Amino acid sequence: MGLRLVQPEGQQKPKCLLRFGDASLLERHLHFLKAAGVTEVVFVTGFKSEQIEAELASIDWKPASEIVVNEEFTLGSVLSVHTAREAMTRGGDVLLMDADVLYDERIIEPLVAGGSVNRLLIDRDFEAGDEPVKLCVENGVPVELRKQVAAGLAYDTIGESVGFFRFDHATATRLAEICAEYVATGRAKMPHEEAVRDLLLENLQNPSHAFDIADVTGAPWIEIDFQNDVKRAADEVLPQLNALRQFAGATGALQR
Repeated sequence: MGLRLVQPEGQQKPKCLLRFGDASLLERHLHFLKAAGVTEVVFVTGFKSEQIEAELASIDWKPASEIVVNEEFTLGSVLSVHTAREAMTRGGDVLLMDADVLYDERIIEPLVAGGSVNRLLIDRDFEAGDEPVKLCVENGVPVELRKQVAAGLAYDTIGESVGFFRFDHATATRLAEICAEYVATGRAKMPHEEAVRDLLLENLQNPSHAFDIADVTGAPWIEIDFQNDVKRAADEVLPQLNALRQFAGATGALQR
């Protein structure tokens, strides 16, 4: 809903429809997913879903994306993941991605690389505070995923978790089960990162489904939560993305 953004009364729109440069966040997502070879996309919508559907129609992305609607979108994001449970358990690896992120394609490349895997993304260059979801790593193994890290936890690396995850089929199925447990026990207001954290801690005991990490430190990205994030996205991140795109285009021209 973007409640922490400054939007004119009666003109609020879903954050994924914020435009930076010549495209919405939504269109940028689809562009990168297509470039990565992802063709099956399911959007979980809620607030003003009809606006998202109209944007998807105007993009005319093929094959058509699937939309599932979380009617109780004022609750937590764990309910949104639960709403997508059928898609989460169809088979194959699953990408779970927040829609309010402006990012460079170098963020998504390591997420989709290689064979079936459970993977988290870490950015070691982050601003400390209560808002970032911290990812703690010990000897290359992720051991914590939370905004507040418990005192005394052993880790040798800490960074911010980018809001994108990859799960193999068995792990995605287990995440769907955990989210269902949250909803059934009155915890539908919780953020989905808590369910992913439960999954991560479970998998520490199961090496065959353990998580690995991909370090994306240095690749420009920003999650849009506050009005200042909108300004930083436009003034700091977008120019970097445009510069990288222009460089890639020049390199391609030289190669041809």
